[in-house]
Amino acid sequence: MKATIGVGILGFAHGHVNAYCEAWSRTDMGVSVVAGWDHDIARLEAARSAHGLEGYREAAELLARPDVHAVVIASETSRHAELVELAASAGKGIILQKPIALTLAEADAIVASVDRHGVPFTLAWQMRVDPQNIQMKQWLQSGELGQIFMVRRRHGLGAALQADFANTWHVDPACNRDIWADDASHPADFIQWLLGEPDSVTAELATLYNPRIPNDNGIAVYRYAEGPIAEICCSFTCHASQNTTEIIGEQGTIVQNYGDAPSCNAPRPDGSAGLRRFDAAAKAWIDSDIASPSTHYERIRGLAEPLAAFLRGEREPIATAEEGRTSLRMVLATYVSSAEGRRVSVNDPAVDEV
Repeated sequence: MKATIGVGILGFAHGHVNAYCEAWSRTDMGVSVVAGWDHDIARLEAARSAHGLEGYREAAELLARPDVHAVVIASETSRHAELVELAASAGKGIILQKPIALTLAEADAIVASVDRHGVPFTLAWQMRVDPQNIQMKQWLQSGELGQIFMVRRRHGLGAALQADFANTWHVDPACNRDIWADDASHPADFIQWLLGEPDSVTAELATLYNPRIPNDNGIAVYRYAEGPIAEICCSFTCHASQNTTEIIGEQGTIVQNYGDAPSCNAPRPDGSAGLRRFDAAAKAWIDSDIASPSTHYERIRGLAEPLAAFLRGEREPIATAEEGRTSLRMVLATYVSSAEGRRVSVNDPAVDEV
């Protein structure tokens, strides 16, 4: 029997936290969700009822509980820096939903809080723990593909096609900037995880469907000094798709399907592998035996065990605060590039002002 770690939830705005709560309650991972806070009382009551936790009107009261050893911060992005400082000053371990913050100044404050108080901290990025993604990274690191020339990651949602989505906090500039900043952060972090921080980016962002949901489609091309070229392609007006990742190498190619919501939730051809690698020497496709999740919610729920392992001290952070700041910088640089019509260094001073 694992020692039980008491967890409090600071904000239920980000729906992924419900998947973790469900998984932790149904499986012995050594984690027990005991308390929750949200400034939105209706949202707090819904979570309290769903997960059987004690609700608090003040975050400080939750953090004062000695049986709360760590927190998951799943509030609106605009509240991340404030809540990280509160939790860190209370000595609690922290799991933070993505993206790390709205601005680089807020991200800097989060990094400083974590460093100053010395608390365990990780961002919750499901792409970094997805078994197929881990396999792709291992193939790259093993050298089996030789020199890597190009990486392409397509990522999408159908949320912007839903009229009610325009009324959510996800597209409120004061809470979350927009859907691009919110969800393009996933593939941007994926690129950083695979290849490290790029040198520059060229991007085109556009609002093509509902003017109340800005930047619903975009493409960003990241350059590395010695290669490769990496692209993220995001549509949040996407009903269905199939291909998610392509990696082009000297000795072969990797193709992944069904790696995001539009591709995972749509009907699939029978018997098709989710992950394949072409071996140029053998002139043959090699199928991975790692199954694709049946739904995207299943993939999100799969993050619960790695997060629990982090809380138990059995693994390193999924992503550090510094890595979260880098991913944010990569995303914010796309705004400068798109607005000014130029290639932008990810360390361009204009990025700090976005």
